Amino acid sequence: MFEYNFHWRPVLKSLPDLLQAGLLTLEVAVLSMVIGITIGLCLALMRMKLEGPLKWFAVSWIEVARNTPVLFQLFFFGFGLGAAGVNLPPYVIIVAGLSFNCAGYLAENFRGGFQAVPDTQINAARCLGMNGWQTYTRIIIPQVFRIVYHPITNQMVWAVLMSSLGMMIGFRELSGETQFFASRTFRIFEYFAVTAVVYYVIVKLILGSSRLLSARLFRY
Repeated sequence: MFEYNFHWRPVLKSLPDLLQAGLLTLEVAVLSMVIGITIGLCLALMRMKLEGPLKWFAVSWIEVARNTPVLFQLFFFGFGLGAAGVNLPPYVIIVAGLSFNCAGYLAENFRGGFQAVPDTQINAARCLGMNGWQTYTRIIIPQVFRIVYHPITNQMVWAVLMSSLGMMIGFRELSGETQFFASRTFRIFEYFAVTAVVYYVIVKLILGSSRLLSARLFRY
């Protein structure tokens, strides 16, 4: 009968490096979400309000982001652009890939949020003398963010988990750092078991922070 001997000492010794890599994972996810929210909001407005090339640009971005694998998108920014002479560092590649994908999904969330706000809100704002910019920034967009708040939280969790694909392009975030140490010590199970716990804690911290923030922002 095969017996496996667990050795946790190498994992505990490298735990600070794993936690540091966990912070890098969180940093990449947050940055990707900030970029994705900004671009996704623009894509939603372009798809809803514009016509011609800009609308089709937004539609194409959304369709490609939502209907192709994330790994394919990372390979495009890494190896595809590299073949064209544009060599990006792994950090930029993972941020660009996740931002591209998040923007596509969030654009559809924002579009649903805009459609959920009654047109009477716009008419009321215009009657109060607000211009288009004031109407959207003060009346419409705050309501949209309230509607899509929980989908944004889910997307943030997704970005944290999908950042693990960075190890496929040589990026040493949490999964990449785990793979590096596991390949040196051959303690595969121990390292990835601890890493799974770290991911779990990160996700729970995100969800808990989201609930606290929601309680403060949407008390009324």
